[in-house]
Amino acid sequence: MNLPLHTLRAGVIGTGFIAPVHIEALRRLGVQVTAICGSTRAAQDTAARWGIPEVYGDYNHQALLRSPNVDVVHITSPNKVHVEQSLAALAAGKHVVCEKPLGMSPAETRRVVNAAKKATAPVFAVNYMCRFFPAVLQMRAMVQRGDIGRVMHVQGHFFQDWLLHDTDYNWRVLASEGGPLRAVGDIGTHWIDTVSFILGARAESAFAHLETFHKTRKRPVGEVKTFASGNPSELVPYKVDTEDFGSVLLRFGKAAHGFVDGVHANASVSQVAAGWKCSLYVGIYGTTGSLQWEFQQPNEIRVGRRDSPDQILQRGTAGFSEDVAGFTDYPGGHPEGFPDSHKMHYRAVYEHIASGRSSPILFATAEDGHHEVRLCDALLRSHQARRWVKV
Repeated sequence: MNLPLHTLRAGVIGTGFIAPVHIEALRRLGVQVTAICGSTRAAQDTAARWGIPEVYGDYNHQALLRSPNVDVVHITSPNKVHVEQSLAALAAGKHVVCEKPLGMSPAETRRVVNAAKKATAPVFAVNYMCRFFPAVLQMRAMVQRGDIGRVMHVQGHFFQDWLLHDTDYNWRVLASEGGPLRAVGDIGTHWIDTVSFILGARAESAFAHLETFHKTRKRPVGEVKTFASGNPSELVPYKVDTEDFGSVLLRFGKAAHGFVDGVHANASVSQVAAGWKCSLYVGIYGTTGSLQWEFQQPNEIRVGRRDSPDQILQRGTAGFSEDVAGFTDYPGGHPEGFPDSHKMHYRAVYEHIASGRSSPILFATAEDGHHEVRLCDALLRSHQARRWVKV
């Protein structure tokens, strides 16, 4: 018998941009958020804002992990500590939802995979929440059912402009903090995971060309939150060691459903694309039709045909409802978007925990997170060697 979700209790490590997104989504599900960890001031402020009873300052995640009032740990801290905190959480017997990327290198993320594979290991998920937009789930069902025939190729982009100016700064710009790939590693992997999920196959080889337009940027003396900016008169220059934009080619393997085998994909990724706030676009092209979806218009899918009129499928209406049952809560015409995708993701994870692992695993696992880091490593090696590289 499934446990009610409100009997599960969450602790959150981190207090930056994405932490409140996790907290709000959990609250909407009825999950208790019982603990928060971060810098002392930020943790206290977050706890006061959200009514979280347990506060662990000085970044003391070990103290949070010792709490008997935490069943699931959400890791929303900077990339460089994800593996350390994931391994500690698993060792403490806590279920884990870890922000992407899972880690900084394939060698360290392999350690998480090994720990999560143990028979008694708790449930482990990586926060690739784009899987849980109803449109993405719908496209996945249509591809795997053969509604557009055999898939020939995929194209798309992920464009943002929040790092357009040389005075825009965030810890993700630093390879030592976020990893050697920034635009591709931070947002490009969302595109790649979304396509992998829709196709039901993983990328097996890759080619990349990366560019850093701002070779030197300016930053505050201290740290700033994501999407925030510092006082221009108090900025200091530094050399940039991550990319601003890039072009990626991928070759996917064979899917079990038979409609995907050796599919070619290409994507452009940029964090310096003026006017684009968060545009993740995917086009899937098959022998009898195509599917197109845009993150900023999440409730619609464009279905293309050669010999009949194109269609716009709208969430909650005929042709865009049955395949996503359980992952959409509102009727057609009532938009669901970014916050709802997090809610649906955590619903899937928490229901898997509450059901004793009997529900389907649609969320990204530690193995999926490890593959994304391996793929990023292959893309970086491809750029350096100017050739295709196997993942």
